[in-house]
Amino acid sequence: MINKIHPLKIELFIVAVASLLFIPFLGGVHLFDWDEINFAEAAREMIVTKNYLTVQINFLPFWEKPPLFIWIQVLSMKMFGINEFASRFPNAVCGVLTLLVIFKIGRKIHNNLFGLLWVLAFAGSVLPFFYFKSGIIDPWFNLFIFLGVYFLILYSSPENTKRKQNIFFAATFAGFAILTKGPVGFLLIAITAGVFLILVRFKVKVKITEVLLYFLALALVGGSWFIVQILTGHYDTVVEFIVYQIRLFQTKDAGHGGFFAYHFVVLFFTVFPTSILALKSFKRENINDDFHRLMKKWMLILFWVVLILFSIVKTKIVHYSSLAYFPLTFLAANFVYRASENKQIWKKWISGLLIFVAVLFALPVIMLPFVDKVKNEIIAKNWIHDQFTVGNLQATAHWNGFEFIPGIFLVASVILILIRIPKTDVLKRAIYLWGTTLIFTFFVITLVVPKVEKYSQNALIEFFKSHAEEDVYLKNIYFRSYATYFYGETTPPQNKNFYNENWLLTGDIDKDVYFVTKIHRAQRLEEYQDIKKIGEKNGFVFFKREAK
Repeated sequence: MINKIHPLKIELFIVAVASLLFIPFLGGVHLFDWDEINFAEAAREMIVTKNYLTVQINFLPFWEKPPLFIWIQVLSMKMFGINEFASRFPNAVCGVLTLLVIFKIGRKIHNNLFGLLWVLAFAGSVLPFFYFKSGIIDPWFNLFIFLGVYFLILYSSPENTKRKQNIFFAATFAGFAILTKGPVGFLLIAITAGVFLILVRFKVKVKITEVLLYFLALALVGGSWFIVQILTGHYDTVVEFIVYQIRLFQTKDAGHGGFFAYHFVVLFFTVFPTSILALKSFKRENINDDFHRLMKKWMLILFWVVLILFSIVKTKIVHYSSLAYFPLTFLAANFVYRASENKQIWKKWISGLLIFVAVLFALPVIMLPFVDKVKNEIIAKNWIHDQFTVGNLQATAHWNGFEFIPGIFLVASVILILIRIPKTDVLKRAIYLWGTTLIFTFFVITLVVPKVEKYSQNALIEFFKSHAEEDVYLKNIYFRSYATYFYGETTPPQNKNFYNENWLLTGDIDKDVYFVTKIHRAQRLEEYQDIKKIGEKNGFVFFKREAK
């Protein structure tokens, strides 16, 4: 029945539903340190300085990221103002585009059903859904890389009749990936393509002119910003950028370390339930359709390249492996589609894993409102020894009492689906599971996350917002935060001594300085006689030094 519907009608339906899922409540909670505020602040500083070529943080060159995503955020801020909604809106758009892209590709592989299953697998998984309501860089970065790989898949197909077009688009999207997050975008594509060539023993028809076209387009698109930087005298920015990229591979950046299997665990649990439904697609299958077989080969390669590469990288951050969402959701759609054709079967261990992970997700959601009710007793009994954590718990979050319902809903629905729907009807089970997880994730984001934010950074952000329009210096000290700049609405300092921490602490300052630190580091500021403590809230301590 679905396969008889005109694709355009389905695409319009996807746009409408995805917009309703991803756009509402984008501004319902403050941006989160570090990444969300980092990118939003870079966009804000571009607008403040009208310097759209150089990425800046605290009005100093920021060499960790190229500017493409920042430019997209700038456009959004020009439309909606400098706020949380504008910072996250680009990823909502990316979510709509991503679902459209995979639907179109799914149709090419088979039909409307396969495309919709892929869409449901992506939108109906916890963290992939969550990222489309965030302000981080990775959704666009991943989409560009995936498209760069996809056009190489088309190019490698024996049925390829648009060789130059496919190789040009492959290079262009790879270039966009470089402009979004750096050379690692091309590295992931290159390794994936290299592994594919080895596995097929280089039996792919390749022309030298097409290779030259690829690298020419890649250089023009991906290298454009770097070339402009060099031509405008910012060679040092390019050098620092390259050094930073190398350091990410060799060291634990910003304290983000982890064990080797970190990303295996992250993907298995956070891409629920898709990660579990995808497991049976990792084994060898007898697939008759040539393009489906080719697509699966590339997706398996892409998955393992992402997983192994970022397991080797010393810096471990959850979203580093988020590119794997594309192959993982494809493999889940593949399992469900082939099961609908009686070529795959549902095993008992799938049900067991689904219930187990659903309970793990639901427990924190169910328990949080009740933990808030007993937090004073926990603090009084001295069960928590970390001062900052104790301070966080003292926040007032104003729980309504029904925030636990999404957790109950998830567990109860998963169990009912597995009991009421026979295991022979894999298609129906999967659709209901994805729908259940989608609803769960949406309500956790809208009901629970704003409450949780009250315990983490809300006091810090509200303090900076309260002094945003004052002619003072704002400084977070002895810990890292970008909230100082974005929510303090800082402007380029007229006195360059501002960048000297010792000058702010002991020098002849020309403006009052407000310092913020964490409670377990406050004693270091209390040692300065002319720096006075003016307040304390939820683990943060506020100080002021007045100009003489």
